[in-house]
Amino acid sequence: MSAANALRGEAELRVGDTVHVLRPSFAALVAAEEELGPLFALVERAADGRLALGEMAALFWHCVRDRPSTLTRTAIGEAWRVELSPAVAGVGPWECTAPALAIDAAKMATLPPGQTVEIRQIGDFALSPPLSLSLT
Repeated sequence: MSAANALRGEAELRVGDTVHVLRPSFAALVAAEEELGPLFALVERAADGRLALGEMAALFWHCVRDRPSTLTRTAIGEAWRVELSPAVAGVGPWECTAPALAIDAAKMATLPPGQTVEIRQIGDFALSPPLSLSLT
């Protein structure tokens, strides 16, 4: 995929290990407006600091250029980091773009007692505080 062209108003959006190009084409903006309502109202909410994250994710979703079929709408707006505490060599950490993680039962059986799973949402500027779940 080619890089974003700033002269067309394009920007890059990283989802996991993949960089996608956001192109606010007329067709993309019409599709976003059909879902979110008038774009001028959206711009006014953004200027007032009242743009909801779901609205931003929806706008991004409609503007992804050459959107691959493997890209999900959930992946646009969400990402999590899951790790064991204390860390276990060869197991994790994982970065997920869907709210699901499957760990093989054989791998789970090798974990020492007293392990905790820490789940953090990945934000633009930092990781969230962890949600800690004991595996005992």
